[in-house]
Amino acid sequence: MTGRWTYLMDMDGVLVREEHLVPGADDLIKELTAAGTPFLVLTNNSIHTPRDLRARLLRTGLDVPEQAIWTSALATARFLDSQRPGGSAYVIGESGLTTALHEIGYILTDRDPDYVILGETRTYSFTAITRAIRLVEEGSRFIATNPDATGPSREGSLPATGSVAALIERATGRAPYYVGKPNPLMMRSALRALGAHSESTLMIGDRMDTDVRTGLEAGLKTILVLTGISTVETAELYPYRPTRVIDSVADLVGRTADPFPAL
Repeated sequence: MTGRWTYLMDMDGVLVREEHLVPGADDLIKELTAAGTPFLVLTNNSIHTPRDLRARLLRTGLDVPEQAIWTSALATARFLDSQRPGGSAYVIGESGLTTALHEIGYILTDRDPDYVILGETRTYSFTAITRAIRLVEEGSRFIATNPDATGPSREGSLPATGSVAALIERATGRAPYYVGKPNPLMMRSALRALGAHSESTLMIGDRMDTDVRTGLEAGLKTILVLTGISTVETAELYPYRPTRVIDSVADLVGRTADPFPAL
């Protein structure tokens, strides 16, 4: 089935790592672009807008178009627009999330909102979290952009959306609905954005618990790269397997039209 593939790929650990280009990632993007192969770069992080992420990637040497970047914030906005168009939300998050919600016509408010939406931020406020807890107790529906418990920094791990969501859940007894990976909804929203089909799409990721799991549950073929979180040894601990394991995306350069020649 040569030449039929659409590509979804995680960003951190696949294309970049700690703000540095993964060797071969620039060649992969150039090859996909030159061939007109549809692709999206995915991230569970909801802090940045696609424009911000494009600028970040450009600094590493990756030229990814703004429209080829898909975040959990965009997936969350699309989900809410399908569920309750023109609604209202109390948001804990940054510009990536608030911009996505404004673009679908949502009103951001702390007075009787339809939803409390929790996203990523580097400055979680106790006051904001307390307000979120009270709104959920009063009946606002609880949404979180992703379940990631921690995020990376140069100094070590940082608490991320999943950890703060657990705090709110413990305080209210109300679990959030997570939109980002490993919810297959993230993949399906990306497929719709591309106009692609699951049977002709593959997912490249560095994590078994999010990237590979989500790809499998969305009906995609999956490629695990060893430039991020998972290793060959840790991958074997899971009850499911990726379609293929490679050292890095550099192994796909020159083979994007037929990434599974032995299948």
